[in-house]
Amino acid sequence: MSEKKPSVWEGFKAFLMRGNVVDLAVAVVIGAAFTNIVNSVVKGIINPLVGAIGTKNLDHYSSCLSSSCKGQQGITILWGSVLGATLSFVITAAVVYFLMVLPMAKYLARVEARQKAKEGTREVIEVTELEVLKEIRDALVAQRGSGHREP
Repeated sequence: MSEKKPSVWEGFKAFLMRGNVVDLAVAVVIGAAFTNIVNSVVKGIINPLVGAIGTKNLDHYSSCLSSSCKGQQGITILWGSVLGATLSFVITAAVVYFLMVLPMAKYLARVEARQKAKEGTREVIEVTELEVLKEIRDALVAQRGSGHREP
């Protein structure tokens, strides 16, 4: 009574063929491509706009906490890098929300409304059919009752 264990290759193949693994792989690839787009927008549009006031590269914005920040000496806070990363995040979140999440939510709401409308129509039809059947039953009962009393 020994059961045949699936081979490692069969297990690996079953793992790869699961839907969520493929979906995750697609999401990672799309995310990487989307990161390139966001970085291009930040470098090509946001940084030049900021450059109108100062430098084009946000990484050059910094503050010195010690008396001297020449070379490797002193304590330098690179707040420009943090600002650039924050802008990248906000732009990414805005694009994902306005171009993906919001349209999908509206689409799903429309689909759900259509589904509810169809279900409501079915209920009305079922109630109407039930009422018609009750009327037919009542009419048949009335005919039987009047038919038995006459003779």
